[in-house]
Amino acid sequence: MNVTLAVKQYISKMIENSGPGMKVLLMDKETTSIVSVVYTQSEILQKEVYLFERIDSQNRDNMKHLKAICFLRPTKENVENLIQELRRPKYSVYFIYFSNVISKSEIKALAEADEQEVVAEVQQIITKEYELFDFRKTEVPPLLLIMDRSDDAITPLLNQWTYQAMVHELLGLNNNRIDLSRVPGISKELKEVVLSAENDEFYANNLYLNFGEIGTNIKNLMEDFQKKKPKEQQKLESISDMKAFVDNYPQFKKMSGTVSKHVTVVGELSRLVSERHLMEVSEVEQELACQNDHSSASQNVRRLLQNPRVSELDAVRLVMLYALRYERHSSSILPGLMEELNRKGVSERHRRMVTSMVEYGGKRVRGSDLINPQDAVAITKQFFKGLKGVENVYTQHAPLLQETLDQLIKGRLKDSQFPYLGPSSLRDR
Repeated sequence: MNVTLAVKQYISKMIENSGPGMKVLLMDKETTSIVSVVYTQSEILQKEVYLFERIDSQNRDNMKHLKAICFLRPTKENVENLIQELRRPKYSVYFIYFSNVISKSEIKALAEADEQEVVAEVQQIITKEYELFDFRKTEVPPLLLIMDRSDDAITPLLNQWTYQAMVHELLGLNNNRIDLSRVPGISKELKEVVLSAENDEFYANNLYLNFGEIGTNIKNLMEDFQKKKPKEQQKLESISDMKAFVDNYPQFKKMSGTVSKHVTVVGELSRLVSERHLMEVSEVEQELACQNDHSSASQNVRRLLQNPRVSELDAVRLVMLYALRYERHSSSILPGLMEELNRKGVSERHRRMVTSMVEYGGKRVRGSDLINPQDAVAITKQFFKGLKGVENVYTQHAPLLQETLDQLIKGRLKDSQFPYLGPSSLRDR
């Protein structure tokens, strides 16, 4: 299920229900974020939504020519703000949509506040708009698999090397926006950029590709842009030349913005990978997660902990992986590694997380055999060729979920590990 598309459809339905005419979208802090993720401003303008306001804003103007579509969470604060809004309405009519159920007493309070009868509709969506939740029927009924994160504490500790994952991990992606203000020498227009698969074709096509492939595709994008650029700079000697330039300029400008954005993002990712020695860190992470050579792993982890350029977070994650992998090994050097963290200046809070991780996802807790002794035999190192500065990386590890789903599809999940409700025939299918 595409959650972004589903939310977009819900919001479209809200807007369409209000009929034709100029509209204002009245939201709270959280629903504002939701809408900004699924809709661009230009898209929502096409649906006659010309104004976006917060319900908690005190300085809104009276605009009786606008219809108000209220998309709010059913919190006490929002309900109280809405009550005050209805007592002194700033818009001609109100269509109110809550993201969850509200009490009958709150509905009554809203009705009592609506003395001027400006509320056209109040919805909690589900019962009245049942068709929105009438999901397609499948030939084979769906099966719900419930898992415990503690069954696989290793996968979240590993550095990932796909474009989207690296952006999340190294730069941070919040409401489809990346803050690049700390990037050395960053230009003003690139201090914050938007990365959305809905509106960025390059990102949509590359978000799951590995870093080496991204580097190659960025190079191709740049070369394609450079080929088109001279055509746009030709002399404008006739009306038809000018018309062609004007017609093509928006597309050219959009491509220019795409190139600048992705070259900057990938460049910063590459800088951080180099600065934090993430290639070396990742290789040792993969060794800890997949291989069964305690002597080699011990030496490599200790070596990286003594490297001043390895960050505190990366150092702690390495020790966590070692602790999970070799927690019961007869020659465990975990106490020595903890002392290395102390000498490195790692905070006590982060050092305590190593013990917490073992308590959370160690052998005593896990329901599955996370570490497969056959892993070492099955390992193949996959090399990804990319640009200079985007070197080869190892991606040996496959998450436990992959194996679990494979066993589920084949009907081979062990009943002792995955007890189930319902007919066994459904489970097997």
